[in-house]
Amino acid sequence: METERHRKQMTLLIETLESAWRDRTDFYVGGNMFIYFSELQAKKNDFRGPDVFVVLDTERRERKSWVVWQEGGRTPDVVIELVSPSTEAIDRGEKMRTYAKLLHVAAYYLFDPLSGVMEAYALDMASRSYTVAPPDADGTFPCPPLGLKLGVRRGVYQGLEADWLRWLDGEGRVLSSAEEDARAAREQARAAAEQAEEEARRRGDMERQLAAALAEIERLKRG
Repeated sequence: METERHRKQMTLLIETLESAWRDRTDFYVGGNMFIYFSELQAKKNDFRGPDVFVVLDTERRERKSWVVWQEGGRTPDVVIELVSPSTEAIDRGEKMRTYAKLLHVAAYYLFDPLSGVMEAYALDMASRSYTVAPPDADGTFPCPPLGLKLGVRRGVYQGLEADWLRWLDGEGRVLSSAEEDARAAREQARAAAEQAEEEARRRGDMERQLAAALAEIERLKRG
């Protein structure tokens, strides 16, 4: 990974999709690992794998690399490259051609974690090349193969506040990280404790008011 931001961005995308789909066993999401796609050349035709990739209709299990001919010919459905000055030419050139012409990756995205700039491409199978996929009116980018969207959202992840590329569901809600879930749980617990404290205070006030009223009634009876 080019920078700490790049590494954390990759981890965030992988972690949140795995968490959102934790009950599913028919996909694989990986990052920064080799993909081997030419059995004839016996791994001589390999290239550095995508920063993030998702494969559908496969088995969810641990892998050291993705070997196409050992995976029933399955190739990534979605690829995300986290661009930097040292990788941009390759991401837009060699890798882009390979994803389109050899691997037939349906959806291809480029994202610069430092500038927050994102681009989306859809595969034209007739020409086996990519065409620009424009964003929706709200600035998010559909990801048709996964039934999700991608969008840039400001937030804190692993102690770093930045504009992060996030998976979004069909309603535009961010697929949360474990860190965000824990933060939300703490906030919910704090709010519940404050509510319980307020209710206890109100009950105490009512009990005191009732006791005072009863005492006044008794005084009037005696008088």
